[in-house]
Amino acid sequence: MAKERKIGRQKAVSDLKRELILDAARKVFEADGLEGASLRAIAAGAGYTPAALYFHFESKQAIYAEILCASLKNLGQTIGRAVARAKTPPERLRAAATAFFRYYADHPRDLDLGFYLFRGGMKPQGLGKERDEVLNAALESAMQPIADAALALGARREEASWLMADIFAHAAGLLLLAHTGRIRMFGASAPHLMDRFIEAKVMALGGKA
Repeated sequence: MAKERKIGRQKAVSDLKRELILDAARKVFEADGLEGASLRAIAAGAGYTPAALYFHFESKQAIYAEILCASLKNLGQTIGRAVARAKTPPERLRAAATAFFRYYADHPRDLDLGFYLFRGGMKPQGLGKERDEVLNAALESAMQPIADAALALGARREEASWLMADIFAHAAGLLLLAHTGRIRMFGASAPHLMDRFIEAKVMALGGKA
């Protein structure tokens, strides 16, 4: 029993240290980007030595991947809660697509995180083949309710996959316009335009309910 308590305390301490490192790392990544960040800066922010970080993470890419994975998990949970309240396939499609847009509208830094935009601008980025595959799978899983609703409306599997890409691209474009203020030149509202786009996709699939 004493051994189990000791192991439990050790795990709690380890988990706390990981959280401190992740919190510090997010601030460093937001300020310096993935390329500009250093383990030394992350360690300093967390109150540890660089060597201590290696007990928890093998590299800054591993830290970034864990932060992004947590963001995608939150996205998936947000979409899941929205879809759970919907009753019909059209309602589920609207709920899933709208929740995806609103999550990133409410958490713009998470969109920057996912696109590696911290200080780096738009360019190809990655964290290594294995991590990229895991993160891509997490994003696809989070967006799967969109494809599931499309399939329930009669879409082919390929069309359902394209719809996920369409919604991702449209949402990202509108959020970019909204967060940079460029949307004002069109005299438009990003949420309103997203709603119109989603409704057009629902109607194209024959959904009216």
